Amino acid sequence: MTTTKSKFDPITLEILWKRLVSIVDESDASVIRTAFSSLLRDAHDYTCMFTDSRGQELVQGTLCTPGQAGAMALGMKKIVNSIPLEDYNEGDVFIINDPWLLAGHLNDVCVWSPIFFKGRPVAFTACVFHHTDIGGRTASDNRDVYAEGLYIPLTKLYDAGKLNESLVNMIRWNVRTATEFDGDIRSQVAANHICSQKIIEMMEDEGLDTLDDLADEIIDRTEISMRSAIEKITDGTYAHEGIIEGAGNKPDIPIKLTVKVDGSNIHVDFDGTSKQVNWGVNVVYNFTYAYVFMAIKSAFDPGIPINEGAIRPITMTAPEGTIVNCTFPAAVAARMVVGHFMTEMVFNALAKAAPDNIIAGSGGTPAQTNIFHGSFANGKPWHTMIIRGGGMGASSRFDGHHCAIFPANGANTPVEILESDTTMIVESRGLIEDSGGPGKQRGGIGRQMIIRSPGGEGRDSEDSPSENDPGTTSIAVQAGRYIYPPDGIFGGKDGSLAKYLKNGENADPSGLTFCDPGDRISFISAGGGGYGDPFERDPEAVERDVQYGYVSIEKAKQDYGVIIDPDSLALDLEATQKLRGNK
Repeated sequence: MTTTKSKFDPITLEILWKRLVSIVDESDASVIRTAFSSLLRDAHDYTCMFTDSRGQELVQGTLCTPGQAGAMALGMKKIVNSIPLEDYNEGDVFIINDPWLLAGHLNDVCVWSPIFFKGRPVAFTACVFHHTDIGGRTASDNRDVYAEGLYIPLTKLYDAGKLNESLVNMIRWNVRTATEFDGDIRSQVAANHICSQKIIEMMEDEGLDTLDDLADEIIDRTEISMRSAIEKITDGTYAHEGIIEGAGNKPDIPIKLTVKVDGSNIHVDFDGTSKQVNWGVNVVYNFTYAYVFMAIKSAFDPGIPINEGAIRPITMTAPEGTIVNCTFPAAVAARMVVGHFMTEMVFNALAKAAPDNIIAGSGGTPAQTNIFHGSFANGKPWHTMIIRGGGMGASSRFDGHHCAIFPANGANTPVEILESDTTMIVESRGLIEDSGGPGKQRGGIGRQMIIRSPGGEGRDSEDSPSENDPGTTSIAVQAGRYIYPPDGIFGGKDGSLAKYLKNGENADPSGLTFCDPGDRISFISAGGGGYGDPFERDPEAVERDVQYGYVSIEKAKQDYGVIIDPDSLALDLEATQKLRGNK
C-alpha cells in the first residue's frame, strides 16, 4: 500500500472522484436508452467500469451487478496486460466471453477498449452484458461448456476503428435472435465510447497527462478504509458447512469454507468443498470471489467505493476442480445457482463474530432465472429471459425487503415488457401471505407469478390446433430453494420454499419444460428468513403485517403470539400479553 504524500488536496480529490463516478453512470444510463434486450433495459443485468493504464479497477457503475463487477475486477487486469501497451491502436475494440477469464458463463459478453489521450493509452473502459442468447442449449443440465453456446476468445471487434465484419457475421449465425444480439453489442460499443470521451474531457479540463496518479490516490484511500473496517472484527478462524440443493434428481452439493480474520486481512478458503459436477452449476474462481467479496464489503464497509483498493485485503483459495473453482470444459451456464450462495455462506461463517452485520437467508438467493423460447403466430421466433426475486433475509435492525434479487442486484422484469416481447400471458403476480420467515425482524415476502401459453381454447380436438396457436414454448429454469428454505437466524424462523408448477403439478427445474397452448406455469419465489425470536417482535408491527396481507391472523397467533381481531384487524394487546406470558 502506497504511503507517499498525496498529489491532490481533499476538495479536488472529492470533485474528481465524483466526476469519475458520474462518467461511468452516464455510460451506464446509455445502455438503458440503447440496448435491445429487456434483460438489459429493464432487469439491468450488465456492468460498466473502467481501469487505469495498468488494468486496476478504478470505478464501476453505481447499479452494477456484483457477480459481473467482482469478476471483471480480477479478469480485466489479466486481459488488458496480456497485450503490451505499445501494441494497442486508437479505435481498437475487443470482445471476449471466456467464462474463466471473466464473469463465469458464455452469456456474459465483455466489450472493452483502450482510452487514448495524447497518442497513448491512459485507461481502459469495459462493459459486460448478459446476452439473453449465445446459442447452444439453454437448459442447466448440459454436461460441458461446448453445449452451452458460442465461445468467443479474446478477439478484435474493431481494429483501429475498422469493424471485423466476418466476426460479426459468424456470431449472428450462431444465435437465435441475431437482431437483438447485434443491437446489444452496438450498445456496448456506444457505452464504452461515452466513457472514453468523458474521461478525455475530464483530463483536458484538469490538465492531467495520466490517470494513474489519481488512481493510486483513490485506490490507496479505499484500501485504508476497507482495512480499518476489517480490523473491527475479532481475529480468528470462522467455519461454515452448508448444503446447496441439486435441481430435479441431482445430488446435493456440500460447501465447506473457513474465513480467517487476521488484523486487516481476510482470507476465505474452500478446502473440502464438493468437486465440480457434470451439469451447469459449476462456478469459476472469479465469480466465486465476486460474491465472497460482496459479503465482506457489504457487511463491513458498504459506503466506500469499489475498486482495486477494496479488493486487496480480501484473498481466497479454492482447490481446482471444485464446484467453486471449476476447470475447463465444465458446464457453467447456471453458475448463479451455486455462486449466489457464496455471500450467504460467508455471512453464516461470520455470524458469531459480527451478528449485527449479516442477514438471514434470502429467497432471491439464487436469482430465479427463466429463459423462454417460442414463436409468434406468424412463425417469427422470439427468445427472452427474466430474473425474479424472493423475500430478502431480515437483519438485526430491519425486516427483509420483498421480491429482492439478492445478492445479484438485478431488477424484476415488468409484466408489460414480458408480454410485449413474447406470446406468453401473465395471469397474475402478487405477494404470498405467510411466506416471510417469522422473527423479531420478519423475513421479506415471496412472490407468485402465473403465466399462460396462449391458444388452445379454439381446438376441436388435441390433434387439431387452432391456426392462431403459436405452438410449443420452451422454458429453462435456473433457480433453487425448492428443497431447503432460506434459513432464519438467531431464533428467527425459515422463509417459505420456492415452487415450480406446470398445470398445478410439480415440474422438474433441471431440464427444459415444454408448454403447449393453454398450459399454465406457476413461478413461486421463496420468502426470506427471519432474524431473532418472533415473540420479541413489536405487536404493532405484527398488526400492520396482518393489515397489509403479509401475515395471516392464524400465523400471527401461532408464530408471534399476537392476537388480532378478525373483524377489525386490530391488535388485542391484552390477549397478546396474556398469550406471550404463557410461553
